[in-house]
Amino acid sequence: MSKGLGITLIIVAVLVLAVFMVFGSYVSARNQMVAKDQGVKEAWSNVDADLQRRADLIPNLVETVKGFTKEESTVYGDIANARAGMLNPQASPTEKIAASNQLDGAIGRLLLLTENYPQLRSSDQFMRLQDELAGTENRIKRSREQYNQAIRDYNTFILQFPNNIWARIAGYQANNAYFTAAPGAENAPKVSF
Repeated sequence: MSKGLGITLIIVAVLVLAVFMVFGSYVSARNQMVAKDQGVKEAWSNVDADLQRRADLIPNLVETVKGFTKEESTVYGDIANARAGMLNPQASPTEKIAASNQLDGAIGRLLLLTENYPQLRSSDQFMRLQDELAGTENRIKRSREQYNQAIRDYNTFILQFPNNIWARIAGYQANNAYFTAAPGAENAPKVSF
């Protein structure tokens, strides 16, 4: 075997090895992107289920409060509108997040009504619904945290080098549909009569 043939074979072997390494890197990154994307979808599904549970509790709570209060129709309308936005099956996660933030504010105003109606606070049905709602809100908070974590992990992975190259080739893009506090959430809602 001549020296030139040996060098050629070594170069070909190195090139074949490099191609296998690049292909292996792509396949590994692509599989991880698929897994992380599915993790984001699963986390969103959990948030959506918790939001659905809250939306199902709201009509009962509203009806109980309506029995004691008659003149707060704007609060009821705000709740109905936000709930409709949250339950819209065609709504994107971003739209459902916005509707959920609107519902958070409307529920806060609804619960503030109890300050002006002491007989409402003493209602067993209202207290049970309020406890159920509080438990649901805790589940929603945890689901939102897990969803945001899944998005952060996904985004971090696809934005790191060389994954950003593979993500671009495979068609994966950053997902910025994070849950954030609604504007003005730091202020307590005001209820006037």
